[in-house]
Amino acid sequence: MNMWSKLVTALRGGAHELGEAVVDGQALRILDQEIRDADADLRRSKEALAEIMAKQKLAESRVKEQQARIDEYEDYAIKALEAQDEALALEVAAKIATLEASRNEENAVVEQYTASVADLRKSIAQAESHIKRLKQQVDMVKATESVQRAQATVAERYSGAQTRVQTALDSLERIKQKQAERGARMQAASELAQESGEDALDAKLRSAGISSDTGSANAVLARLKEKRGA
Repeated sequence: MNMWSKLVTALRGGAHELGEAVVDGQALRILDQEIRDADADLRRSKEALAEIMAKQKLAESRVKEQQARIDEYEDYAIKALEAQDEALALEVAAKIATLEASRNEENAVVEQYTASVADLRKSIAQAESHIKRLKQQVDMVKATESVQRAQATVAERYSGAQTRVQTALDSLERIKQKQAERGARMQAASELAQESGEDALDAKLRSAGISSDTGSANAVLARLKEKRGA
């Protein structure tokens, strides 16, 4: 297989996958439309059944009418025989034969209609059963789809919430760290300010001839002299 054939095959495969993705994405919509089409076909089948049943009833009516005429002419033939009029009886018998032939033809039509009605009734019942089961399955699929979509939304939001919570916690830790650093700087500045204040005071005392260091030295020296004299 050359490079061009491989490329064509890859493109066909990609188109097939894209087509399947489109069909899968629209599966429920397509299925709903197919059910509507099946309902429409079923409705047309019922209309056809109603027409055939109407024709069947008309044919049965014609058979009854013809049978009534046959019965009528049979009475006429019997009366002709009773009157010993063989020629008239034979003529009536010919009429009866014609009526019986027509009745038999109508009976054949009635039988065809009866068979067609039975077949259509069976097919319609099966189609209704299939469509009913299909609608039930579609309802379950839709319910499952809704639940899974809700679960996916919750999972996505929970994941996002976890991310946002973690981000907030990280921000909180950074704030605490900055506050701790700021507090340490303020403490250090306070200590430095205190030390600087004490140095300034000592300098003022020395300038006034009042040195805490000198007083302390004299006191220490006096204490030592007292110890030596004891």
